Amino acid sequence: MTDQPETPAFVPADLEGAAVAERAKRIEKVVQARGAGTEPYPVGFERSSTCAELRARFDHLEPGEETTEVVRVAGRLLLFRDQGKLCFATIRDGTDSIQLFVSRSVVGDETFAAFGDVDLGDWLGAEGVVMKTRKGELSIKLSAFESLAKSLRPMPDKWHGLADVDTRFRQRYVDLIANDDARRVFEIRHGAVWAIRSYLHDRGYIEVETPVLQPIAGGATARPFLTHHNALDMEFALRIAPELYLKRLIVGGLEKVFEIGRVFRNEGVSTRHNPEFTMFELYEAFTDYHGMADLTEQLIVAAAQATIGTLQIDWDGRAIDITPPFRRATMRDLIIEHSDLDVHPGVPLAEMQAHCDALEIPYQPTWGSGKLMLEIYEKTTEHAIIEPTFVMDYPREVSPFARMHRSVPDLTERWELIVNGRELANAFSELNDPIDQQRRFEHQARMKQLGDDEAQGMDDDYVRALEYGLPPTGGVGMGIDRLVMLLAGVPSVREVILFPHLRPEALPR
Repeated sequence: MTDQPETPAFVPADLEGAAVAERAKRIEKVVQARGAGTEPYPVGFERSSTCAELRARFDHLEPGEETTEVVRVAGRLLLFRDQGKLCFATIRDGTDSIQLFVSRSVVGDETFAAFGDVDLGDWLGAEGVVMKTRKGELSIKLSAFESLAKSLRPMPDKWHGLADVDTRFRQRYVDLIANDDARRVFEIRHGAVWAIRSYLHDRGYIEVETPVLQPIAGGATARPFLTHHNALDMEFALRIAPELYLKRLIVGGLEKVFEIGRVFRNEGVSTRHNPEFTMFELYEAFTDYHGMADLTEQLIVAAAQATIGTLQIDWDGRAIDITPPFRRATMRDLIIEHSDLDVHPGVPLAEMQAHCDALEIPYQPTWGSGKLMLEIYEKTTEHAIIEPTFVMDYPREVSPFARMHRSVPDLTERWELIVNGRELANAFSELNDPIDQQRRFEHQARMKQLGDDEAQGMDDDYVRALEYGLPPTGGVGMGIDRLVMLLAGVPSVREVILFPHLRPEALPR
């Protein structure tokens, strides 16, 4: 047996009171186990079944029925009840939980005493026959067990879990142990992503990967994170969107492409925003923003059916029906509906500024009527849209990659899908005229020079790609995090990101 490291003398700064004493007691158990020749952190354990597999195979047993099949399971100890000559314990693995039935007469005095010395939170390997107790609880009648990992810290109270929200997100590993709903949310997240991929793969879309480090941050209006590449001696940005690279692939002849990946925006943190989040983007040749609306409805339905099995959702206290077709209405009509203002990019700038003044909407003198229309919409209308609604036809000024509207020149063929006052997806009939795109890049460059940190940079290579010919194309981007918020019915984006960004932990010194 190799030499073991000495018992750590330090006390973690985040512990106090009874938790310090409990940790010291558990460390002493580690020392005693090693002194007795038992390693509390062994290399591995060969199990024969998961808890879910045992439930599927043996749930038919009658109360009091016992099999002769010996199984080996492993899991974390969550509950423990000592009834003298019997112990009842519950362990949970990554699939489900199961009860251990421990009888002194079966395992003997020494093993029974050793089992009575385990602590909640310990990982255990257990061996025994499958049975059901007289009360009908599927169990393993223990014949042997071993420690797989000693937990040095006590688990949160099983009835209250982690009470502090910040601690839940910072110590997600504990939150997942103590909080059934946290595990539910991330099972929904996995299922939603799987459903989207499966739906698209079955219909001939190709999943691709595009650069995360980009010399020009493009494809969205956002402030990027910047970094320096030492070998090339040049500045790069973490991508704010994969859009421009995906459309390059359409130019290259890949007619149906999508990507699910992380994007980064150096902006504020809120219940709706995290600087690092997961974006789904898709581009398809020979369709438009109407085709993208149809596809988005189908993807959301597929994700809902695969994860929660219903299209009726309780989200943030509101009942939301996501049964297609979703409502489609122009931004102009929706503003009229919610504010009685008829505004559009053709309204004189002074009149639009007067509307903003009356609504107490701040604005920059460089903003045109199209940008002010968007500001008015966000102040008066967006938050009031509850049922899934495609807000159609955005001003050209705020849509640098969307095709000019086929009948209203100051607008573009763009929509945003709003649910419960929150943007869920954004789509265009893609701009494929390289001359028009060049002009819009030049306008964005001027805005950047005038101090707009979120304006697009000039991407000459993208214009060059367009000059080789981008066929008529529809594109859509959807935030995976916000989709999961909708399906899981949770109000904060931090609930659906395993490790959201937080301020540094303030620990006592």
